[in-house]
Amino acid sequence: MAMSDNYGIPNSASSKKKQKKGLLDFLYTDIAIDLGTANTLIYARNQGIVLDEPSIVALNQDGIPVTTGHEARLMHEKTHRNIRTVRPLRDGVIADFEVAEHMIRGMIKKVKMKWYSSTRQMVICVPSGITEVERRAVRDSAEHAGAKEVYLVDEPMAAAIGIGLDVHEPVGSMIVDIGGGTTEIAVIALSGIVYAQSVRLGGDELNEDIINYFRRNHNLLIGERTAEKIKCEIGSAAPLDEELEMITKGRDLVNGVPRTRHITSKDVREAISESVNTIVESITKSLEQTPPELSADILDRGIMLTGGGALLKNLDKLIMETTDLPVHIAEDPLTAVVRGTGAILEDLEYYRPVIS
Repeated sequence: MAMSDNYGIPNSASSKKKQKKGLLDFLYTDIAIDLGTANTLIYARNQGIVLDEPSIVALNQDGIPVTTGHEARLMHEKTHRNIRTVRPLRDGVIADFEVAEHMIRGMIKKVKMKWYSSTRQMVICVPSGITEVERRAVRDSAEHAGAKEVYLVDEPMAAAIGIGLDVHEPVGSMIVDIGGGTTEIAVIALSGIVYAQSVRLGGDELNEDIINYFRRNHNLLIGERTAEKIKCEIGSAAPLDEELEMITKGRDLVNGVPRTRHITSKDVREAISESVNTIVESITKSLEQTPPELSADILDRGIMLTGGGALLKNLDKLIMETTDLPVHIAEDPLTAVVRGTGAILEDLEYYRPVIS
């Protein structure tokens, strides 16, 4: 569904002051990071989005990083005993501190344009529901990776800024950011989060649902990458006008040999229905907890979906039918959070109230 004018990017006539350029700025590569469970995106000051790669690291048998991102993703589930792949983030937070540090270093190295540059300022988005210990782990990883100043921002706030909302105004907006590890639901007004719910369920859980469904119902064992492909190509949250089909490959659990299976979007919808319903119920619960005046604003402006999960077919339709509210999918929902984090990096003083 197309976005209304309420979600346009603020124009250059905005009263906010741009951050002044220093004489030694060329020595630094200041960056903003959307450190996601599934993908990590990096925005460099004055350059825009410069990296979008899977959050995964390949290590050798001594625990030394071999590669990160796309190259490591190609190795995932296909490695031998001398190489293992690790995804250092789970449910939106750092699960393996050391590997996360290696990953951040490796990805920063990919985006540095000059060998002599260093990272002075780094803005990183984090799930709104994480603990102080988890926040400290993110900050420490960034500092160990070379950042001199580290700022954290909640993912829903970054998403709201990324889709062009003026988060400083006294108007309520509901953001639902569905990522790989978490679903962030927040009502935002006056530079703050009025109500937030962080559900540790996202695209990874949907992949796991698909794997379990085909193991249980078709005696077919498929991998994580195959499940992701199935979800993206034929997955849906509600019935489609024309149901989709595809052929998938896996290992037959009865005789142990490779097999192909013909599957439909109806199969996938059944597989992920429980998790999708949990997300929709969480949105409904958040609406129940929203103050009345802000509820009126949401009635006018609708619910904004961001993150990769927003691309699940007919999810907006299902939420609309359940809540009886307008639902908008952000333009390029996969990059909404990093665009917002980048906007904060470009004007730290203006967005000072939303960072920590």
